[in-house]
Amino acid sequence: MAHMDIFNANPFSMVELTAAVNKLPTIPTALGDLGLFTVKRIRTKTASFEENEGSIKLIPTSLRGAPLTQRGRDVRKLRSLTAPRIAKADKITASELSDVRALGSETELAQVQTEVARRMSALRGDVSLTWENMRLGAVQGVVKDADGSDLYNLYDTFNVTHSEEVDFDLDNASPLPGALRTKCSEIVRATRRACGNAWDIRRSYVMGLCDDTFWDQLIAHPEVRNTYLNTSEAAEQRGDRHTGMLSFGGIMFMHYPGTDDTTVRVPTGTCKFFPVDMAGDFWQAVFSPGEFLDAIEDAAKEMYALTIRDRDRNAFVDLEVYSYPLFVCTRPAALQRARNT
Repeated sequence: MAHMDIFNANPFSMVELTAAVNKLPTIPTALGDLGLFTVKRIRTKTASFEENEGSIKLIPTSLRGAPLTQRGRDVRKLRSLTAPRIAKADKITASELSDVRALGSETELAQVQTEVARRMSALRGDVSLTWENMRLGAVQGVVKDADGSDLYNLYDTFNVTHSEEVDFDLDNASPLPGALRTKCSEIVRATRRACGNAWDIRRSYVMGLCDDTFWDQLIAHPEVRNTYLNTSEAAEQRGDRHTGMLSFGGIMFMHYPGTDDTTVRVPTGTCKFFPVDMAGDFWQAVFSPGEFLDAIEDAAKEMYALTIRDRDRNAFVDLEVYSYPLFVCTRPAALQRARNT
């Protein structure tokens, strides 16, 4: 039988446990898999973003010897956001450890480590899902908490106006030829203009996250079907396979899976557009340091893990995970949106 004093061993210190939990596999998530966000680790609770409104302008011609046109000063503004805390705990009781037996050559310590790793993996899964929910909020300009309330609004932070929702008219039984492609072109142009010099013409592109309804109507649209007729991608249209990705009108559309309980999802009948492969720090995942003495000397970790012993009765150990993330789009004016009708 394992003993509670096992948790005094070094593998269960905050430093060792944090290192271990950060090496666990990340829960697969659509936006996380895109590698959209550049990770930044800071040493403060608040992240600051410098906004530079400098622009490139044509230089008017002038006569030789005439006074030169003076370049105006760039207008710079500092925007700040405080990182929220994500935290969750599990409890391992003494009675649960009484059932942990050292089988074969495995030691009691190894047995307890395996159980802790299993519990930590479940906690990390919840944190990873929360990160994905925050990423989904960032590509829409408003990051939501678990209860649906606003954590932070990037439009307010950067003082820009939310784009108008474009009607794609997907349920029109007799659409005008080229109407859908024109809508896509409007989205791409608006995105590129809002991105400014962050748009890299060699590699940047627009992606659209579709909910079930928008996706089903999109792939059934006559323009889309005719585009892929007699091509290798026609299998997607026939339903032979479902990749969940479709390129049309200069946009890479993704059927965003979300969660089975619809907790993390794209709103019904909508598509959310955002730029991908941008130059500079257009998308940032900023991590703030933990609230523990062991964490204040180093740059922030993406996630912290620790054990809290029951010092009074030695009856249980709390396993805890913490994360302090900010998922940010630094130019939310580039985020576009559409509805199916």
